Amino acid sequence: MGARASFADGKKANYTSIAALRPSAQNGAMEHLRRLTATFVLWALCFTAGAAGMGVAIDVGHSLEKPGATSARGRVEFEFNRDLALAIGQALTPRGLEARMIGADGSENGLNGRPAKARGVSFFLSVHHDSVQPQFLEAWVHEGAERLYSDRYAGFSLFVSRRNASVQASLHCASRLGEELRRAGFRPSLYHAEPIPGEMKPFADRANGVHYYDNLAVLKGAPSAAVLLEAGVIVNRDEELLLADPPRRGRMAEAVAAGLARCLDKSRTARP
Repeated sequence: MGARASFADGKKANYTSIAALRPSAQNGAMEHLRRLTATFVLWALCFTAGAAGMGVAIDVGHSLEKPGATSARGRVEFEFNRDLALAIGQALTPRGLEARMIGADGSENGLNGRPAKARGVSFFLSVHHDSVQPQFLEAWVHEGAERLYSDRYAGFSLFVSRRNASVQASLHCASRLGEELRRAGFRPSLYHAEPIPGEMKPFADRANGVHYYDNLAVLKGAPSAAVLLEAGVIVNRDEELLLADPPRRGRMAEAVAAGLARCLDKSRTARP
């Protein structure tokens, strides 16, 4: 996610930011991001057209200009978010659900515009990857560059807002997502509920790693049921490698898609 100071107004600012790198490294990293993103844009668009009704809006957290947290090896969160979001969109298709990608091209810098682009779909999923509180970060050297890391926490987290107009549906879907992730072998981190400054997010469903976070802008402003997924902790050196592994990412995407299919199937059968 990034730093938690501004998280109540939206997504956390980044305390292991790309802005902390030397100017030459920063410019090179941003150019690398732009080149990578260009290869994904047209593919992402194939999920967008016609996504309505029982479709799912998949929000790629952060952007090229505001890329979020930086991993233990220097990769920015936006890249992790985009890769997983696109994999989830692909996994939804065989389940009869259409994905509306938001922010996959890296140009979505605002927060209010993201929920607005989700109008007409049945569910809003914001995809992110996690960091930790600044006091837990330590320095290490990777490939000649000093980086920040913390191996203290690992695992996924799910968030819902009680200010969302469909809070019960949001909680239902978050629990189904957590169940499917656990069934696939993933484990919740649980640390967001710990009594430390910047955390203390109460459990909505402890077993499945679901927390209440009422002021998250993209959740409280979503026009449908909404959940934010923190897929894992990218400042954890071991978990970063796992999160970047394509087969493992595919398993996580399949688990998320299975959870969405379960909760939206119940919504579909409940309709008159």
